[in-house]
Amino acid sequence: MFDLTGKNAIITGSSKGIGKSIAAAMAQQGANVVISSRKADVCEATAEEINSKGFPGKAIVIPCNISDKTALEMLVEETRSQLGQIDILVCNAASNPFFGSIKDIPDDAFEKIMNNNIKSNHNLCQMVIPEMMERKDGSIIIVSSIGGLNASPVIGAYNISKAADIMLVKNYALEFGQYNIRTNAIAPGLFRTDFAKALWENPEILKQSTATCPMKRIGEPDEIGGAAVFLASQAGSFVNGHTLVIDGGTVV
Repeated sequence: MFDLTGKNAIITGSSKGIGKSIAAAMAQQGANVVISSRKADVCEATAEEINSKGFPGKAIVIPCNISDKTALEMLVEETRSQLGQIDILVCNAASNPFFGSIKDIPDDAFEKIMNNNIKSNHNLCQMVIPEMMERKDGSIIIVSSIGGLNASPVIGAYNISKAADIMLVKNYALEFGQYNIRTNAIAPGLFRTDFAKALWENPEILKQSTATCPMKRIGEPDEIGGAAVFLASQAGSFVNGHTLVIDGGTVV
């Protein structure tokens, strides 16, 4: 039920962290995965790691800056050129260039967050949905955050963007579910990634960060990949418009 043999998946922001975990898990289940982020060398290292772990040729590299729509179009077209049809889209890449009160965020930082965390996801969905509609099959996964379910005094704009991703998922699920396109979100809590390093690197801050988590720890990137496999595979074939929270129970 979790087999992805023969499926082709684009995963943005997949050179490390949560995106890397998703790519590795999908490759393990037989999918061909596109490793994509801004830096080609880091992507190459990740693809080589996946291919060397018993999955030769499963990972290819197509670097992409998600802030550039032309680059997104090239990512999609190059994937089709190298692999064929796009069966799975995972929008994982995101930005958070500002930490502080929302009243102080500069316009350029706010615009970057909205462009990279919402608009780029919407653009990619627009690019792959027509072929999925034609085949009447496809899975789209947007990596949101538990920040999209809560307010914050220091990452407010980021949380707003992640809440918008959850609604983006619902709208795509509503419109295109009739074509057997399942659109879902994953909302991670605090994970040991470079993106969240400021919240776990210092032991005192880590203690504060995990105080409200029933499991009293942060998540490891490898604890995300299986959820994405579930949503992309036959096992999740009737899951549509859902936000799967993976946070050790923090939101409760």
